Amino acid sequence: MTDLKRLTMVEASNLLSRGEITSVQLCKECLDRISSVDGKMKAFLSLNEEEVLSQAKESDARRASGKALGPFDGVPVTIKDNIAVKGQKCSCASRILENFVSPYDATVIAKLRNAGMVLMGRANMDEFAMGSSCENSAFQKTANPWDITRVPGGSSGGSAASVAAGETVIALGSDTGGSIRQPASFCGIVGLKPTYGRVSRYGLVAFASSLDQIGPMSKDVRDSAAMLDLICGEDERDSTSLPAPVPEGGFLAALERSGEDLKGMKIGVPKEYFQVEGVADGVKKVTEEAMEKLKALGAEFVEITLPHTKYAMACYYIIAPAEASANLARFDGIRYGYRNESSGDLVRTYFDSRGEGFGPEVTRRIMLGTYVLSSGYYDAYYVRAQKVRTLIRRDFVEAFGKCDLIFTPVTPAPAFHFGEKSDPMQMYLSDVFTTALNLAGNCGISVPAGIDRESNMPSGIQLIAPDLAEEKLFHAAYAFEKARGAFPVPAL
Repeated sequence: MTDLKRLTMVEASNLLSRGEITSVQLCKECLDRISSVDGKMKAFLSLNEEEVLSQAKESDARRASGKALGPFDGVPVTIKDNIAVKGQKCSCASRILENFVSPYDATVIAKLRNAGMVLMGRANMDEFAMGSSCENSAFQKTANPWDITRVPGGSSGGSAASVAAGETVIALGSDTGGSIRQPASFCGIVGLKPTYGRVSRYGLVAFASSLDQIGPMSKDVRDSAAMLDLICGEDERDSTSLPAPVPEGGFLAALERSGEDLKGMKIGVPKEYFQVEGVADGVKKVTEEAMEKLKALGAEFVEITLPHTKYAMACYYIIAPAEASANLARFDGIRYGYRNESSGDLVRTYFDSRGEGFGPEVTRRIMLGTYVLSSGYYDAYYVRAQKVRTLIRRDFVEAFGKCDLIFTPVTPAPAFHFGEKSDPMQMYLSDVFTTALNLAGNCGISVPAGIDRESNMPSGIQLIAPDLAEEKLFHAAYAFEKARGAFPVPAL
């Protein structure tokens, strides 16, 4: 038996390569773990055990014949339910797509198949990725494996919880305003939001197209680098993907070549982020201790300013709902998805199908987005928000003229209890430290840093790098991780 709570993708690869474990054995252990704990946690929306074991058997046959597709052939990976996998349901945790079966693979899924990885079921999420707690799923609420009375974060809560609980080795999530980094912090794992365009969005069901980005959710930084190696790259089917270079040998190889100290690295501390009210004392303490560890590694901290930070939340909650309003218009009950069959005419069918198919949070954001795009309000809200977005991006560009990376908390507080943030505005403020990064398009990573002693829940730190500087991001995150030492795992 392997310790699935700690087993990383790189370690699993080594075990498979040495013949110490087979893919079938590893996947059976994951399935047994899911059977044992997922009744309490509910991280998975769907899981076909026969299909999982069939993929694992094929992988073992390839390895036995010396034809492995790569070092990670046979390693199981969980997929967030808004990423298309041919022949599987892709519901986005919404009633309106409850029975929709994807006719094709997303580009990232095709890449994982080419690497021989075993696709390990569909992870729960906030409906259409709109939420910060995984409470907005139309089907079930996922619990945090550290404390099942608390949320795992969102919207990639199912992916985060499944990794933290040892139900899977690694997972994919998507990040529109913090949906990888925030649940990673809440669940004590690593979450990477790559540079916008670094990873193809083809096959990712769109929430806000100019903000969405697929990324890995893993147990350590090495796994994050290894997964980025597999899924990054330009894609002709995604016009926003970038022909971005990668380090020689890939991000994992570059990470393993990097030194363990951070001498000469300047890390910016944005004063605006450390003036936010309502940050929990435990989060402050974890953040301060992390800064000391980074200083001990040789990093130099410099104060920087991101003056338009105070507008980031308002800007995000204009642009994201506006894009959601346009993107979700296609779900109308006519071509695919849920349809109310009892409506008397075409117009009524539209109203009834969308009204019954979308949950309250998605409805709220569609209405908000439609409003800001409507005649008379488009210039006042949407155009102005786009101008402010340019200023926010310029703030980051100017800040990186003074530092190599930027350091912030990930969230103002550790994971909260179910139902604690019933006011939508309270919920939106959970993302106060993460949304600006999506508006700017840079890359960022959440790394577990410590335990909030009051709640006994994990808390992470966020490191932010310039466009396409993931190599630098991984170097600092990996050095911090090694200095921090082994991180606790949930008791569940």
